[in-house]
Amino acid sequence: MTGWDIDVVGVRGVLQNTGTAAKNLSDTGQAMQGNLEEAASAAGTITSQYGPYSSTAGLVGAALGEFLQHWSHDLLYLAERAAKSLNGAAEATGHYVEGDLAMAATAQREAAKESKVDLPGAGK
Repeated sequence: MTGWDIDVVGVRGVLQNTGTAAKNLSDTGQAMQGNLEEAASAAGTITSQYGPYSSTAGLVGAALGEFLQHWSHDLLYLAERAAKSLNGAAEATGHYVEGDLAMAATAQREAAKESKVDLPGAGK
């Protein structure tokens, strides 16, 4: 491997844009959950005409409930995976910057050291 050349400003811009998109996705998921629950309750119920008079979710409401139950795990996984990916990229970029600063400090320290010159025939 010859080395790394990361555009830190570019990475930060991508992380910011991706973070905004992830927040929008999260907000949309939360809104969808609320909308599906409202739709399920508005879709009507099934009531027995013979008593006891209890109501259960109708067919559309039950289907919406099953849809939400099925996909909520996947949506939560996507949100967690996106958050971990963004945090990992930010942390890796931070370590890269720290490494650059450490290498620069080492180079400056080495350049500032007193030169040691051995002249031929000196000390004999």
